[in-house]
Amino acid sequence: MAGTPHDHSFHSIGRDHTAVVWDNSAEPVLEVQSGDTVELETIDASGGQLNQLSTAADVAQMDLTRVNPVTGPVYVKKAQPGDVLQVEILELKAHHWGWTAIIPDFGLLADEFPEPWLNISKVDASSRTVEFIDGVTLPFEPFPGTIGIAPEEPGQHSVLPPTKWGGNLDIKHLRVGTTLLLPVAVDGALFSVGDTHAAMGDGEVCGTAVESAMDIAVRLSVRKDLSIPYPQFHLPAGQLAHTEQSSYHVCTGVGPDLMEATREAVRATIAHIEQTYGRSRQEAYAIASVAVDLRIHEVVDAPNWVVGAFLPKAIFG
Repeated sequence: MAGTPHDHSFHSIGRDHTAVVWDNSAEPVLEVQSGDTVELETIDASGGQLNQLSTAADVAQMDLTRVNPVTGPVYVKKAQPGDVLQVEILELKAHHWGWTAIIPDFGLLADEFPEPWLNISKVDASSRTVEFIDGVTLPFEPFPGTIGIAPEEPGQHSVLPPTKWGGNLDIKHLRVGTTLLLPVAVDGALFSVGDTHAAMGDGEVCGTAVESAMDIAVRLSVRKDLSIPYPQFHLPAGQLAHTEQSSYHVCTGVGPDLMEATREAVRATIAHIEQTYGRSRQEAYAIASVAVDLRIHEVVDAPNWVVGAFLPKAIFG
């Protein structure tokens, strides 16, 4: 891990310090200096409600007020409104399993998938693979789905939607080596993180990734030389290319509504997976969520826009 317990600039927070809301009046778990490293233990996105023996029936019974817990908050000294909190992602230590679910009334195609569904994956950090379902192996590319700081507005705010302060961004490129920049809203920033994923496609279309608890180490630094309106991040050279080595089958959606074009691209991808690989419709939807990357191809040729869904063929054994 980046740092040791004997290093005065290294700190740690256990998974017993979690919350399911953002609240700028929350008492910080610890205070750190700018440039210090913090290791935070996270709970899986179900808040511990699912385990390796869980079934779809357990998904249907989940208490959704307990999902997406974040560990923290961390008060970063000298961070003030108008500054930027720089978050360097140093290490992610995974557990050996994860889950993916179709949750009723949640996801891009919620109306078309009303029944609960659950899959348990085997996560192998040493081989950097995720055994998703028989015949489908994903690359292990861990990242935190929810990472952010306290909002400017007082009161308690749900952790589920992303905001200008970060939160449930679900940006799969926030991997080890990436630097995230967050606009600071309150003194100390009050940083928290959770909802860690072992694998996910850009879009997370069924509403879940391969959800897996992890320990994450970050370096938190105050930047007073920057001012940004929304989160930004920096990827090191080669980081993007190394995850895109597969051949791809791409389905598009075209239309005047960007969200509906996205749905059409995903529907076509689901049909392609069913027809080409013999998967059930629910399996195909989940595969699209954990492996397919959505991209906007154009938004200038009115009245129609184009969205592509990139399916990596290498995941199929």
